[in-house]
Amino acid sequence: MADLGDPGTHRLAELRRLFTYEAWANRETLAAMVEAPAPPPAALARMAHLVGAGRLWLGRLLGEPPAAVWPRLSLAECRAEWEALDRRWDAYLAGLAPADLEAAIPYVNSAGEVWSSTVGDILLHVVLHGTYHRGQIAADLRAAGLEPAYTDFIEAVRRGRLD
Repeated sequence: MADLGDPGTHRLAELRRLFTYEAWANRETLAAMVEAPAPPPAALARMAHLVGAGRLWLGRLLGEPPAAVWPRLSLAECRAEWEALDRRWDAYLAGLAPADLEAAIPYVNSAGEVWSSTVGDILLHVVLHGTYHRGQIAADLRAAGLEPAYTDFIEAVRRGRLD
């Protein structure tokens, strides 16, 4: 078992836990959208964006060509693509060591600007970005008279969805 007294080990464990939350919250959001008679187009576009952005960031971490950040996907495609992406994130996270979190990853953003971010900062960004857009999806659903998923982090903890 890892020594959680080491800050890097603790940070990696927390990031893995946050990705468990991310996967749960996206599954819950997709389930709410599937249950809706017709999810609003904005909600579907945002869910597709979560898939696209997740692929883009994972691709940057793996040195792959950039993915479309705003792909046009059906709800069924979002669900299938999210499941595949979730498996890829799991495999990536399983192979990380604490020291890997400090590695700098160079990339070009969607505005054509050259940047470099650490692996740890990219991972935290992916989770925070997902939370932001799931909130927008919830608002889209609620505005259409539909019931959004309850995806607060503490709900995942209460329901035993996290390690």
